[in-house]
Amino acid sequence: MRVIPLCVVLGGWLSMPAFAADAGADSWLQRLVKAEEQQSYFGTFVYERNGSFSSHSVWQLVQDGAVRERLLQLDGPAAEVVLKGGQVACATEELASQVSDAPPWRRQQLDPAQLSESYDLHMIGESRVAGRPTVAIVVSPKDQHRYGFELHLDKETSLPLKSLMLSESGQLLERFQFTQFSSGPVQPSDIEAGQDCEPVAISSSSEAKSEAPKWRSEWLPAGFRLLDSNVRPSPASSEPVAWLSYGDGLARFSVFLEPLRGAVVEDARSQMGPTVAVSKRITTADGDVMVTVVGEIPLGTAERVALSMRAGSDQASQ
Repeated sequence: MRVIPLCVVLGGWLSMPAFAADAGADSWLQRLVKAEEQQSYFGTFVYERNGSFSSHSVWQLVQDGAVRERLLQLDGPAAEVVLKGGQVACATEELASQVSDAPPWRRQQLDPAQLSESYDLHMIGESRVAGRPTVAIVVSPKDQHRYGFELHLDKETSLPLKSLMLSESGQLLERFQFTQFSSGPVQPSDIEAGQDCEPVAISSSSEAKSEAPKWRSEWLPAGFRLLDSNVRPSPASSEPVAWLSYGDGLARFSVFLEPLRGAVVEDARSQMGPTVAVSKRITTADGDVMVTVVGEIPLGTAERVALSMRAGSDQASQ
C-alpha cells in the first residue's frame, strides 16, 4: 500500500489518531452518501486549484424527496448556477462554460465497495472545519494512476466540509473547504434563480449521435470503466468527434478523438492543478487521428491512455 505523507498536508492541528479501524471509514462514507440526498443546508466555501482561489455561497434544499441547489460565486462579476435533481436548470454566462455533469463543488456519489478496488480508506483523526467538529478520512490510491484525497466529514450531518486532492508526494492539487456551514431548513426562496440565470444545456445529448464511437482503449488503469460515450460535432471543424468517459468511482477522465484529414497538429501536454490535457497523434487505417485525454489523473497515465486507443467499439458499463 502506498502511504501519503500526511505530515506534508496535515500540519500540527489534526489530532492523530483517534480512529484506527478501516470499517469506520466505510461507515462514514456510507453516511455521506445518504446525507447528500437527505440534508438541507446553507454554507460559504472556498475553492482552490493551481494557486487560484474563489469563494462561493451554496444552498441545498431537500423537499419531498427532491434535491434543489443554488450556487453563487462571490468573487468578481456575480455568477450563479441552479440545479434541480442534479441537473442544471440555469446558469449565468460567467459559469455556463464551467458547469459540467460534475461541477467542481460536487463529487459523484461514493461507493465504498467500488472504491476499495483502487483505494485504501483510513480514518486518521478528528479536526475542526468552519467551527464544526469533523472526522478526517484519507482515500489513498493503490497505484500511481490516480490521486489521493483527504475528506473531513461533519460529525453531525456526515456532509463533507473539506476535501483535499493530493498528488503522490502529498502536494495539494485542489481544495474545497467550507468557512461557514449551517444545517437545517432552507427556504424555497433561497433556491430561486436570479434574473441573470439563463437556461443552459450542459449535456450535448441533443447534438450527439446515438451510435457509440467505434473506439476502444487497449489499456486502462485497474478499476477504471467506460461510463458513457457518443459522437458529437467538433467545435473547430466539420469532423465528428468521438467522446468516451471513464471513471473508477472517484476519478474521471474523458477521451476525445478527431480525424485530422491532413491537418498539421502538434502533440501537446499541460496541467492546471489536478487537471491534465494530453493530445497525441495516432495513425489508423483511415488516416491520422488526434487523441486528447482530459481529466484529473497524472500526466503519465493520460499519455498511456491516449496511446492505447484503437479502432473498435467499447461497451459502457452503465
